[in-house]
Amino acid sequence: MPRMMTFRYVPTEPKRFSPAPAPAPKSAPGLVTTLLAGLLAMAGCAQDPSADYLGGFGDPLRGAALYAPQNLGDTSRWAGRPAEAAVAAEQLEFLTDGLPASPIYATELNPAVVQGLTTARVEMRHYLGIAPDADPQVVIASLRRAAAALRANGQAGGPTNGRALAEAALDGPAFTAGPVGTLQRLAAMPRLPRTAEAAGLVASDFDRLERRR
Repeated sequence: MPRMMTFRYVPTEPKRFSPAPAPAPKSAPGLVTTLLAGLLAMAGCAQDPSADYLGGFGDPLRGAALYAPQNLGDTSRWAGRPAEAAVAAEQLEFLTDGLPASPIYATELNPAVVQGLTTARVEMRHYLGIAPDADPQVVIASLRRAAAALRANGQAGGPTNGRALAEAALDGPAFTAGPVGTLQRLAAMPRLPRTAEAAGLVASDFDRLERRR
């Protein structure tokens, strides 16, 4: 009689499933690009163009030029918002004074850009009551301080006399309408056509320069 084969059941350890590996982290350049895009999308309007903010990637003139259509294309958007209007006026002063003196951009820009900015500054100064021959650096610093005071007014930990501080910042011979008059005009900013034209010109020319690189 043939010998019967016997089989013994040996329990096996249940198969363990390893979780899927986490996706590889983005490379540093990709991560930086993503963060920059997100931060720029969340950024508020009328940022200080004299600061090295992200829109200029460390170049404040480039940043101011890129933001020109947004901040200066239709200045009536700042009616009732004098802090933002002050920053926009500062941006115009900054571009008009800085671009012709820039070792990077002075020889590259279309001459029509500087001419347009100069005309726009005449228009802006006439509206705000700023002396035609006022030192641009004095005007820039005064508008910046006024904007900062107005923004901080009433904020947690900020001054409660922001308007008084803004008036003090605009008190000087450069502001021929007087500090109260200039603040009132900032709060009722209309659309300034020459300023709008200059904003489009400078942004368009920077786009041209960037496409050449």
